[in-house]
Amino acid sequence: MKIQIKNGRLVDPRNHVDRACDLFVADGCIAGAGAAPAGFRADRTIDAAGLVVAPGLVDLAARLREPGLEYKATLDSELYAAVAGGVTSLACPPDTDPPLDEPGLVEMLKRRAASRNLAHVYPLGALTAKLEGARLAELATLRDAGCVAFSQADAPIPDTAVLWRALQYAATLGVSVWLRPQDPYLARDGVAHDGEVATRLGLPAIPPFAETIALGAILALVRATGTRVHLCRLSTAAGVAMVHAAKAEGLPVTCDAGAHHVHLSEMDLAHYDAHCHLVPPLRSLRDRDALQAGLADGTIDALCSDHTPVDEDAKQMPFGESAPGATGLELLLPLTLKWARERGIALADALARVTCTPARILGIEAGHLAPGAPADVCVFDPEAHVTVSAAGLQSQGKNTPFLGYALPGRVRFTLVGGAVTYEARA
Repeated sequence: MKIQIKNGRLVDPRNHVDRACDLFVADGCIAGAGAAPAGFRADRTIDAAGLVVAPGLVDLAARLREPGLEYKATLDSELYAAVAGGVTSLACPPDTDPPLDEPGLVEMLKRRAASRNLAHVYPLGALTAKLEGARLAELATLRDAGCVAFSQADAPIPDTAVLWRALQYAATLGVSVWLRPQDPYLARDGVAHDGEVATRLGLPAIPPFAETIALGAILALVRATGTRVHLCRLSTAAGVAMVHAAKAEGLPVTCDAGAHHVHLSEMDLAHYDAHCHLVPPLRSLRDRDALQAGLADGTIDALCSDHTPVDEDAKQMPFGESAPGATGLELLLPLTLKWARERGIALADALARVTCTPARILGIEAGHLAPGAPADVCVFDPEAHVTVSAAGLQSQGKNTPFLGYALPGRVRFTLVGGAVTYEARA
C-alpha cells in the first residue's frame, strides 16, 4: 500500500522538521517528504489540510491487562484505544497475572499483540520472580524472549541488597532497569499526599520523602554499578531536583512523569473522586508545578499515560478502598498539548516528549519520520477540542479524572507499519 498524506504540517522533532509538506509511505516505511519519490503512485491519498502529521506516539507505561486480568481490559480493547489516541508503540509493565517473569509468557504476549496489527507492544520483564522482590528473575532469558527492559512495576524491593544485585546483573546484560522510587514502609496503606487535604478528608497519607528516600538509594546504587536506570512516574518537586542534580553529575538516568500528575494535584481529591486515586498519589500544587517545569527544561525526559484500566465496580467504592489507576492512552496527546499551551512550549518540543525521546529510552526504532523509518504516523487536528466522556473512550476502562473536560487535539488518522489502523468518523 502506497499512501500520500498531503497538505499537512509535518512535525518531526528528532529530525528538526516543522514545515508544510507532503509525506509519502510505501512498503510499510517512510518513502520521503516534500516531493514525491521517483515513480511513486499513491494507492490512497489522505488530505491533511489544517492537520499536523507527526510520528506515532510512544508510551512508556500502558497496562494492557493480559494475561490474567481480562475482566479489566483486553488486548483488543486497549490496543485499539492506543491507535485511537495516536499511540503506535507502547511499553507494557510486567504486573500482569501471572507477572511477566517467564519467557513463555512474554512470547505469548508479543505473539498475541502482533496478531492484532495495531500498536507495537514492548514488554518489560519482571526484575524479580513473581515481582516479590526476593529472588531475581531469569533476566537473560527474558531479554532473549523480547523484553526491552526490567521493571518491578509498582511492587517494591524492600531488600536493598537484592536491588544492588539486580542492577549488577542488568549491567552485564546491557539492559536498563526501570524503577518507581517509593519507600514501601513509608507508603504502606497510604492513598493520598501527606498534606492538609488528606488530613481534612481523613485519608491515610504518603509523605513526599517516601519518594526521595527511595530515590536516594537508587541513585547511590547507580553510582556504584553504572547501570542505566529509568525512573518511573516522578511525583515530587524534591524528586525532580534530585534527578536534575544526578544528570548534572553524569549519572546514566532518565525519568518520566504521568500525564495526570502534570495537570492535577491533591486539590482534585476534595470530593473523594475515586478517579483521582492514583499511584503515586496526586501531590501538592507546588509538586505539580515542578513536574511541569521539569518536563519543560528536560529534567523529566518523557510524559507517559500510565494507562491503568480498572473495572467499574472497583472504582465505585469509597476513595481509600477503590482500586488505584486511570485510563490514559487516548488522553496522552491531548494532555501533552494542554501542558504545552499552558507553558508556552513549541509544538515540536512538546511532541518530542511523547515520540522520539521515549523511543530512545526504550531503545527502539520509532518516534521519527525520516526516510526508511517505520511508517508509524499520527495525523491530528490540534485545534479541535474533544469533551472526554466514558462513551467516547475506546478503552474498556472508563476510569479517568478528566471526564467532562474539553481537551485539545483530535486524532484523525493513525498509521502503523504503513497501514491505516484508525480513522476518525467525520
